[in-house]
Amino acid sequence: MTDGQPPQLSFLSRLRAGWLEIAAAFAEVQTLILLVVAYLVAIGPIALAMGAARQDPLHKRMLRVVGSAWNTADSVASPDLERAKRLF
Repeated sequence: MTDGQPPQLSFLSRLRAGWLEIAAAFAEVQTLILLVVAYLVAIGPIALAMGAARQDPLHKRMLRVVGSAWNTADSVASPDLERAKRLF
């Protein structure tokens, strides 16, 4: 073992290494399938429903008319140093 060659793996070590490669391939396929199913079950129908109801949660249609996404903060009556020190 000291002649510079890597040590020989036992049968169980080779078997385990092969199994881990097969499991990694299965995991990639399984992840892809789960993501597709999650999209088709959850995200897809919600997007279709919002599109059919003509809802615009990001208010992107308003940008064409107004030209800016700036919103004034109506919760701050008088900004001062003491309020800035409080996080909430």
